Amino acid sequence: MPRFPTPSERGGPPPWHALGGAEVAARLETDPRTGLTGDAAARRLATDGPNSLPAPESRPAWRILLAQFGNVMVLVLAAAAALAAFVGEGADAGAIVAILVLNAVLGFLQEHRAERALAALRALAEPRARVRRGGDVLAVPATELVTGDVVLLDAGAAVPADLRLVVAEALRTDESALTGESVPADKDVRALADEAPLAERTCVAYRGTTVVHGRGEGIVVATGTRTELGRIAVDLARVRPPPTPLEARLAATARRLAAAAIGLAALVVVIGALQGRPLLPSVLTALSLAVAAIPEALPAVVTVSLALGARRMARRQALVRRLAAAEVLGTVTVICTDKTGTLTENRMRVTAVWTPAGVVDFDTVEPDPSPVLREELGAVLE
Repeated sequence: MPRFPTPSERGGPPPWHALGGAEVAARLETDPRTGLTGDAAARRLATDGPNSLPAPESRPAWRILLAQFGNVMVLVLAAAAALAAFVGEGADAGAIVAILVLNAVLGFLQEHRAERALAALRALAEPRARVRRGGDVLAVPATELVTGDVVLLDAGAAVPADLRLVVAEALRTDESALTGESVPADKDVRALADEAPLAERTCVAYRGTTVVHGRGEGIVVATGTRTELGRIAVDLARVRPPPTPLEARLAATARRLAAAAIGLAALVVVIGALQGRPLLPSVLTALSLAVAAIPEALPAVVTVSLALGARRMARRQALVRRLAAAEVLGTVTVICTDKTGTLTENRMRVTAVWTPAGVVDFDTVEPDPSPVLREELGAVLE
């Protein structure tokens, strides 16, 4: 089996999980009993930057509006409107422009509303951390944490950075967001082997996890994009999302319609030339037929349908940032996962019990079980 290099062999940060708490404190020039001084924390914050992850790019209103005109179908319709105006079909050109404007307004309103809601949620979710600085316990914004800070953890607290634990009293953390393990991980302060995998580093509490039991204290060893969660966020930020299935199908449909319209127009011009008709009337007739072949209402129908779907999802507390994403969930046919607890409410319940005397189904309303069945059920539950 191939052996993966350890962090120290890769030339990365020290393997904090392999160092004792005292050595970690010495390397980071901090004291677990008093923490950093305010001046030292300010200097490190200016050098290392804030403890934040790359946030999704907030799109200004003009970019959201401009994006409504960026798909192939809208461009084909815009070309059709221009052709209709050129051949003197003002009513058709006006109808197509009106549909394009309606389509853009509907998409803009939905996506702009979602952007504002996301910005408000990010502002509300600004976390704070309890740290020990200069011997005092302070509550500071999590973005101001620096390496060497001593963070205090208790049940319900979100871990604000990667911490090398120096105190762990019955401490357990929910690491499902990072490792996929739905069962809380027990934590202690013992140093581990350098090659210990991330999910088994019991002396480290990672950013993005939550304390579910006990209390602890830890020294910040990584902040921002240098945390394990931060590295994942950086990798994800580099990925360009592919077009949704609906966007791909609409683009393909638009290309086929455009090709058919151009082919029809060319055929009309050729037939007119073979019949000896003047070129200009043949061209105008061909362009009129090409415009008539384009389904002007298709983008508006799609946008209205997606907007209705996004509104229904909003009633279920789900925000849709881009309208085209509203149909993606409906196209999912298979979910490959080994941790169902991270996709559900992470709760299990008994629905039925099989006993030698019969079956007790808890999902149906039935009369009390017979005395024999009740006795068997009591034996099973014991």
